[in-house]
Amino acid sequence: MNQETTDKYFHEIAVISMACRYPGARNLEQFWHNLREGVESISFFSDEELLESGVDPSLLSDPNYVKANSILENIDLFDASFFGYTPREAELMDPQHRVFLEVAWEALERAGYDSEKYQGLIGVFCGSGKNYYFINNLLSNQEVIESTEGIQLTLTNDKDFLPTNVSYKLNLRGPSINIQTACSTSLVAIHLACQSLLNGECDIALAGGVSITELKKQGYLYQEEGIYSADGHCRTFDARATGMVGGNGVGIVVLKRLADALNDGDQIYAVVKGSAVNNDGSLKVGFTAPSVEGQARVIAEALAIADVQPDTITFVETHGTATALGDPIEVAALTQAFRAGTKEKGYCALGAVKTNVGHTNAAAGVAGFIKTVLALYHKEIPPTLHFDKPNPKIELENSPFFVNTELLPWKTDKLPRRAGVSAFGMGGTNAHVILEEAPVMPKSGESRPYQLILLSARTKSALETITTNLVKELQNQPEKNLADVAYTLQIGRRCFSHRRMLVCQNINEVVQALQANDPKIVSTTFNEARKQDVVFMFPGQGSQYVGMGRGLYEGEPLFRRVVDECS
Repeated sequence: MNQETTDKYFHEIAVISMACRYPGARNLEQFWHNLREGVESISFFSDEELLESGVDPSLLSDPNYVKANSILENIDLFDASFFGYTPREAELMDPQHRVFLEVAWEALERAGYDSEKYQGLIGVFCGSGKNYYFINNLLSNQEVIESTEGIQLTLTNDKDFLPTNVSYKLNLRGPSINIQTACSTSLVAIHLACQSLLNGECDIALAGGVSITELKKQGYLYQEEGIYSADGHCRTFDARATGMVGGNGVGIVVLKRLADALNDGDQIYAVVKGSAVNNDGSLKVGFTAPSVEGQARVIAEALAIADVQPDTITFVETHGTATALGDPIEVAALTQAFRAGTKEKGYCALGAVKTNVGHTNAAAGVAGFIKTVLALYHKEIPPTLHFDKPNPKIELENSPFFVNTELLPWKTDKLPRRAGVSAFGMGGTNAHVILEEAPVMPKSGESRPYQLILLSARTKSALETITTNLVKELQNQPEKNLADVAYTLQIGRRCFSHRRMLVCQNINEVVQALQANDPKIVSTTFNEARKQDVVFMFPGQGSQYVGMGRGLYEGEPLFRRVVDECS
């Protein structure tokens, strides 16, 4: 990359990977599928399910008891041995710590980086929700409390140790910072991660949040004028909106300075043009109330830092709580910020991921961020659910905005696609991020005709799982560059003892060979992970023939250069 290009992208941040688990979505691909298909992932429970979970039977007949919630599957599962934990240690850990650690590993793998090999500094910026596991499962168990040292319970359950635990287990040596700003936690974490990258404190940053507050199937009591929905649906901006539904989730994004990402050939999903954080202060109705002025200021500041005009923003992922007070204030604040730069009406779509998965608290901001990045990457705007008629207190008609209710192709007129993402925390800490679609990346250059595909795992069953996953990935994306796949599997993955390899020429060969698993083509072995030297062996007298080195000469530049020097 030349100096001019480096200077151009110096203040921008690339999103090079994402990983998440949200209701109805075990991974990033399922999350995007649910968003574009307009799937509501809030669960509604039968009386039998609620009774089995231990819900008080008297609640089931209460007309205000809403038998719905947004839950995350398999929160009781954790690959403890993979991260060096004993079963006892894992049992004592807050599920938020467990799940966040697993998703952090996945996010780095998706980015193509092995933290043991990477020479730069990797930072962690994150926060979690309230620890109900400690309150409900550990404190109530007298045997656990008496048999466990207090410091161990603290280290495995306190919010303070969420980021540092990830840094320790993955050997990450950059800043490791815990953020707690309620509902805006994970978007503030993304903002701070961007600042740390721009300040040179780290070279890669993991940013996100986790909230697992619903440990079993249970509903909630609806209160009029409260924040929770009367019917279990989140109807953001709609006239029937009565509030939100609480939810579980975890999301992590991997960030890198854009100039570095371009130079290193990383996969880039989108670009952070600018971001801002502020607080409402005291000039509002109350401590928990939102503020038009506070939200408008943070949006205007993010636009100014990104150096873009509001009429170039064609999608905003809103905080979108579906509350009587919050929705009108949010649209009023957006309108105030945008009107400083445009008089256009109805050109910018509004989205709200809470209509899909509920309000995931500390993981809410990153949910909206990931949704928006995926929308930019796929050039499609997912629908906002349950919107039929606008809240009469919201002035959409004369604003720059409309609520998008269907899957839209994201069209653009010459300018790159741009979007805003908002998250507003109870207590007044607001965050807004400006995103832009990724620059067009040059295609990978020519490579050798044969590629070495390497897979490794800690267990035999895990090796079979990653083999199956690779086959599915290549079947779904046969256009992938085989040399890029081979490079990432060799450089961007940790080496483990159970190994599999094959040599091939194209994607189809890889798929067919791994499916057949013919030992003549696919080698599967068990080797203790250790550094081994590579030795080249050449035949002795009597086996030479004319042209025997032609393939190596034509396919390997280094070999060709040395032969040319010696000739």
